Amino acid sequence: MNEPVLFLLVLLAIGALAKNQSLIVAIAVLLVIKLIGLDQRLLPLIHSKGINWGITVITIAVLAPIAAGEIGFKQLIGSLQSLSAWIALLSGILVALIAKGGVTLLANDPHMTAALVFGTVIAVSLFHGVAVGPLIGAGIAYTVIKMVEYF
Repeated sequence: MNEPVLFLLVLLAIGALAKNQSLIVAIAVLLVIKLIGLDQRLLPLIHSKGINWGITVITIAVLAPIAAGEIGFKQLIGSLQSLSAWIALLSGILVALIAKGGVTLLANDPHMTAALVFGTVIAVSLFHGVAVGPLIGAGIAYTVIKMVEYF
């Protein structure tokens, strides 16, 4: 068995123990791609475009309530009349900016993905955290790295 498959199987076992469905599905898809011999063709494409595809899917999910008519201008204007909504708005802006750094970090240092996945799995399995994905984790890591480099 080659190292990439073994590594994926270890991550699959950890994902199963942590009950992280997203990680399990992602690894299963990658294993199938490798096992049917399409890895040389598909993995470079997924590696180069996958984060952007993922961001697009997440954006569609976030905008779906608007398309469904559940959220409109009335709800937006009404929500901005509370302090909590303004805090949420600013938090959304901050998270998006932090995640932007995550895209940069993952593009420049793809080996960080393994550490981020392990960190996420540890938080989910041991501390009952929520797996928000490697992008925001990478963004936080990027921000901290830049702060350390600055000082």
